Amino acid sequence: MEFAELIKTPRADNVVLHRPFYLAVEGTLCLTGHHLIFSSRRHDNAEELWLLHSNIDSIEKRFVGSLGTIVIKCKDLRIIQLDIPGMEECLNIASSIEALSTLDSVTLMYPFFYRPMFEIIEDGWSSFLPDQEFELLSSVTDEWRLSCINKDFSVCPSYPPVVIVPKSIDDEALWKVAMFRHGSRFPVLSYYHKKNGMVMMRSSQPLTGTNGRRCKEDEKLINATLRPGKRGYIIDTRSLNVAQQARAKGGGFEQEAHYPQWRRIHKCIERFNILQESLIKLVEACNDQSHNMDRWLSKLEASNWLTHIKEILTAACLAAQCIDREGASVLVHGTEGTDSTLQVTSLAQIILDPRCRTIRGFESLVVREWLQAGHPFQQRCAQSAYSNSKQKWEAPVFLLFLDCVWQILRQFPCSFEFNERFLIMLFEHAYASQFGTFLGNNENERSKLKLPQKTMSLWSWVNSSEELIKFQNPLFEANSLVIWPSVAPQSLQLWEGVFLRWNRPSKFLDEAQEEMINIIKYNKQLQAKVNALRRQIAEMGTGTWEPGVVSTQLLHLAKDFPDPQSLLHHFPRTSMICEKMTPTNAYLK
Repeated sequence: MEFAELIKTPRADNVVLHRPFYLAVEGTLCLTGHHLIFSSRRHDNAEELWLLHSNIDSIEKRFVGSLGTIVIKCKDLRIIQLDIPGMEECLNIASSIEALSTLDSVTLMYPFFYRPMFEIIEDGWSSFLPDQEFELLSSVTDEWRLSCINKDFSVCPSYPPVVIVPKSIDDEALWKVAMFRHGSRFPVLSYYHKKNGMVMMRSSQPLTGTNGRRCKEDEKLINATLRPGKRGYIIDTRSLNVAQQARAKGGGFEQEAHYPQWRRIHKCIERFNILQESLIKLVEACNDQSHNMDRWLSKLEASNWLTHIKEILTAACLAAQCIDREGASVLVHGTEGTDSTLQVTSLAQIILDPRCRTIRGFESLVVREWLQAGHPFQQRCAQSAYSNSKQKWEAPVFLLFLDCVWQILRQFPCSFEFNERFLIMLFEHAYASQFGTFLGNNENERSKLKLPQKTMSLWSWVNSSEELIKFQNPLFEANSLVIWPSVAPQSLQLWEGVFLRWNRPSKFLDEAQEEMINIIKYNKQLQAKVNALRRQIAEMGTGTWEPGVVSTQLLHLAKDFPDPQSLLHHFPRTSMICEKMTPTNAYLK
């Protein structure tokens, strides 16, 4: 299929563009196979807008006389308006945009046509391979192994070719366990806690059914993660009622009689259409221009978005608590093990593991716990909050995860190497991108599409030195401790950086951020000067005394610290040095 067949009107002049925080501007609109391009004709202040068709969630058409208006609502929650003279021209452009923004074939999407303009230092497709993760694990324990049982995706189509499993369990047993788990998603290692050797595993629900079916290999597999005399916890992300209903459909949960060393805890996290409806209601509330505070708060509460955030964080904190404080291993699963399960396992790691709070560590977490673990990005992110079509598999699961990370980042602003901008960037690229990273629903599909050979990885761009600096948190100070976020209602806030960024200008926030960065830079300069002066003081205290030289050096100190008491506070040894000098040479005189 040629893109030209879908473009009825490739160009329109005298189009007026309205977008948030900009004055309306007249210019030329062009449609290409993948972009809507608007360029103003003003020589004094030329403006340009490039919008990916894949970023368009819905469009609305309005007509007043011969003037047509197209309102474009984007997956990144932006709303722009195009005023187009001529009804026919407007209809042609609208139908072209609709056709180009709803292409069925993945291979027609922009990542397959994108050619990077930046220097490629690193191949992002090979940056976070399972072998590298296993190498780190092998340096602290020898109780696990890499299994290639799924090398051709024949055992579990949603798992990667290589998984980490207990060394005591062979591939034949894994195959039997796979037959006992929904979608063949048998328990695999998610996280190893170096502090005490406890682990977190993830899987899908067991297929116990109404007759209480069991699998001894499954029991042996998860028991292999327990220390002698220790209990484990199974965190089921469904309510007990939903889990019991699943038995009638062939699913179910682990029976206490067959898993006596494991305690099952149900932590209900909502799924699919409930989450999608919550996002729609939240965005509707954020776009409400009535300026009525009571109405706004009522709509925000009715969306239940912050309730979902609380539920997810609570389950993640529970998993982390079991591992770190109870000294117990954990198995996490819901039904399929591709949505709420991944939210819990990945957030628990951010709480427990300082590495996951670095930029590369977080990228590795997204690859390992979301992309390789089989979260169906293509299905979940097909639509955002504005789409008019009937919901099928869409749900803002990954956005909720990013929101939870932002909540923790806000509570621990110095413990993360990355900033809010980094999280927003991931949200945007999950829904529409020039990179192939989030295409497909699992590694099997990405392999068939040959994405590593035919598309560019998001990580290649993010980790380029030019871009990386934009995502660094100036407040970051490495924190090796476990961090425990508060899930109290007053501790959770609306993520304004995502949900209100197109509704109110961020100029003052940007200025405050810039000022903060300048203060931090100045503070570092002063700290470097303090350290240098301390070294000089130390050398003075142990070296041979030359009063003239010492007095000169101390006079230099006095310039930086005009108040003698502040100098003595920072350099207590100064008083000792002054005592060794004659009063005429002491700067304090």
